[in-house]
Amino acid sequence: MRAERPGGAARAEPPAPREAIIEVRGLVNRFGSQVVHNGLDLDVYRGEVLGIVGGSGSGKSVLMRSIVGLNRPTAGSIKVLGVDVLNATEPEIEAVSRRWGVLFQHAALFSSLTVQQNVEAPLREVMHVVAPLRKALARLKISMAGLPPDACGKYPSELSGGMQKRAGLARALALDPAIVFLDEPTAGLDPIGADAFDQLIRELRGSLGLTVFMVTHDLDTLHAVCDRIAVLAHRKVIATGTMADMLKVRDPWVQEYFHGPRARAAMADG
Repeated sequence: MRAERPGGAARAEPPAPREAIIEVRGLVNRFGSQVVHNGLDLDVYRGEVLGIVGGSGSGKSVLMRSIVGLNRPTAGSIKVLGVDVLNATEPEIEAVSRRWGVLFQHAALFSSLTVQQNVEAPLREVMHVVAPLRKALARLKISMAGLPPDACGKYPSELSGGMQKRAGLARALALDPAIVFLDEPTAGLDPIGADAFDQLIRELRGSLGLTVFMVTHDLDTLHAVCDRIAVLAHRKVIATGTMADMLKVRDPWVQEYFHGPRARAAMADG
């Protein structure tokens, strides 16, 4: 849409502001004498893939777990889809938690259940979907995650690491979430498997309109998938932006991470 100036000249309208569907303000996480976060602020915008990076002990996974309610922060506020998740009522928490899915680093599948039963679990326990529809939906999610039909009846121990990740992703997608949280999704995968998983995330973001919050240390994934990157250091988010933005950050850790030998190799491959 263009606005007309007097005399007929067209003026481009400013871009619409991005909608932050996750808002973290002043987050403090303290475990005994150890302070992991101290005044951390972060926005995640609708439809983006945000990569969270940081050194060991910087609290990447703690941040994710705080947002999804698995860790109670010492102080601060967290809003997800407009809900103050630290002060919401139980029904409000239940409602908003149905709108996100989580893939933990080691998939966290129930070892005694088949892949299909794992994916059916949230459909049964949360949505109380009747069995025939539940089974059909589970098969659909398993297919969307790139697994073959014969994976449905297999147990996690019968799957490769990459297939376990995909099964965990299928379960994360079970309730048609608006947001998917991924904790080191390519950790432990070989380069071919990691690249295939990156491609899957790109495709699912495009087809489902997902917002993706991804904790990762994989530079190839950052290049291939992420729209923005947030760097955790010094107990806060010290930088956010595109890969090009990261190359300009003067912090020593950021310089080493994004300009080191692995970074150069990833950029050369890209």
